[in-house]
Amino acid sequence: MAGMTFQASGAFDIDAWEAEKPYDEQGGNKLTRVHVSKTFHGDLVGTSTTELITVESAAGPVAYVGIEHVQGILHGREGTFVLQHSAGTEDGTPGTQWLRWLIVPTSGTGELAGIRGTGQITVTDGGHTWTLEYTLD
Repeated sequence: MAGMTFQASGAFDIDAWEAEKPYDEQGGNKLTRVHVSKTFHGDLVGTSTTELITVESAAGPVAYVGIEHVQGILHGREGTFVLQHSAGTEDGTPGTQWLRWLIVPTSGTGELAGIRGTGQITVTDGGHTWTLEYTLD
């Protein structure tokens, strides 16, 4: 088991997207806190809550950072872990967009204790898909 790398993938639904009033709008850049709830499907079955800070410029939404607390069953193992998000776009268009996850080291609990890895989100016409590459101690 040690040293093995696992590949997981699936989709998620956004159940709630609650944006607060922007807290900073200097120079035409708008910073907003957003609370997000999701349901995961695929190799990960579960739910999550996320706190995002989004950045909107004259080009539109251009970046966000966030922390997501995931609770669920990943490849049959039950537990929780935390994802650190970083996302952006070079010019405000989807074609130059990147959305990355880092599993926060030491955040895994239950049967997912010791989980580490990275992942990404892909936005499709049908919604959001995700991939995750991870190891378990």
